[in-house]
Amino acid sequence: MRCDVVGQVNRIDVLPDDVLLEILDFYIKECPILPAKRRVDAWQSLVHVCRRWRSLVLGSRRYLNLQLYCTPETPAKDTLDIWPALPLIVGGFMFLSSGTGNIIAALGQRNRVCQVSLLALANWQLEKVSVVMQVPYPELTEMRLSSHVDTMSVIPIPDSFLGGSAPRLRSLTLNTIPFPGLPKLLLSATQLVCLWLTNIPHSGYISPGAMGALLSVLSSLESLSLDFQSPQSRPDLESRSLPPPKRTILSALGKFHFKGVTEYLEDLVTFIAAPQLDYMDITFFNQIDFDCAQLAQFINCTPAFRAARVYFKDTIASVQLRYRTSMFGLDNLLINISCREPDWQLSSIEQVCNSSLHPLSTVEVLYIDHQYKPFWKNDAIENTLWLQLLLPFTTVKNLYLFEILAPDIAAALQELTGGRITEVLPSLQNIFVSGLKPSGPFQENIGRFVAARQLSGHPITVSFLDTS
Repeated sequence: MRCDVVGQVNRIDVLPDDVLLEILDFYIKECPILPAKRRVDAWQSLVHVCRRWRSLVLGSRRYLNLQLYCTPETPAKDTLDIWPALPLIVGGFMFLSSGTGNIIAALGQRNRVCQVSLLALANWQLEKVSVVMQVPYPELTEMRLSSHVDTMSVIPIPDSFLGGSAPRLRSLTLNTIPFPGLPKLLLSATQLVCLWLTNIPHSGYISPGAMGALLSVLSSLESLSLDFQSPQSRPDLESRSLPPPKRTILSALGKFHFKGVTEYLEDLVTFIAAPQLDYMDITFFNQIDFDCAQLAQFINCTPAFRAARVYFKDTIASVQLRYRTSMFGLDNLLINISCREPDWQLSSIEQVCNSSLHPLSTVEVLYIDHQYKPFWKNDAIENTLWLQLLLPFTTVKNLYLFEILAPDIAAALQELTGGRITEVLPSLQNIFVSGLKPSGPFQENIGRFVAARQLSGHPITVSFLDTS
């Protein structure tokens, strides 16, 4: 910076302070591609150019949002002594780091710390951090803690963490860290915008009723993630709370991630409604029954879906929904089921589509695909399961089938005869097939189905897409 700027000082020096300040502000804001520390510390190169720049930058610390970034490698004492008492960002990757003392020293400036992001904390490091942070941090707006320790042995954060109060906190992320005092803390964090609790060990379990009560006071929440480590974290039938007569409206919530058992999510969504929700990512652990009537009601608050993709991988079956007919870009709703056996994958997705996703009645485009051919190659799937899967897609006009699963689906469709011919996919107009040639068993089976639909007055066109 100095080499590029010093030669131009005479010319820039004629600019008034307000114009020069705008230029310096632009320079600082144009550094988002840099690593976090270099981005935050970008202003430091400016104060070394000349006395005027130093005075202007340090005199405009609020306007320029000047901050100091302290990492395990930052000599905390020297940094804190050299610069003015600016807001502190404390963060870094802690595992095997020898700079824990620098982090503890920075955290000791509790009236200045505005952000904390400490990743891969060993148990002894988490304990040190917990001890020093048992007092209020009045300027703290963002907190992110992640444990490196196996979730079975990670130590919990004490109830006294942050003094049990964080009124200015806007973002909280805890990964693999139990925190029994979290409900008390969240009740004070009424400005919270982002709450991410990921890989929650069972020792950090919060019941759906308790979580619903917490969400009722977080009216500004925009992003929520509840990610449990194992299916052990499920509500007990005896301890299930009755839902309130009226759901809490989370009017700002736009993103929702969940990983756990269906019973937990079913209970949770009886407490809340999110009419502005535009992205959901749900993963269920493998189980026998997927009765999600409450989830269906929760999803019905969102706009109508126009496109769906049913997707099978080696360990996960998914249904992905979008508000637009194109399947390119981010999904608006993604439901995953952790499962390996092909018949279980299909049965699980069939149950979810029929019990949970009533919005499927607005879908016009359906894709059915699979990632790994050897996984399903020799598995005989009952045709009834395929037909049951397709049953709720009553408004689909265009069906896209891909090489691996197309023959099985065609074999199932050709069983529809007589009065049953429009029982499944009654609005279907086009079938697009990718990765297959118009010959062999697939062509014979799909031909029977197309002929039967033609006779019923509901013609279908089959097109083979060239993927070469």
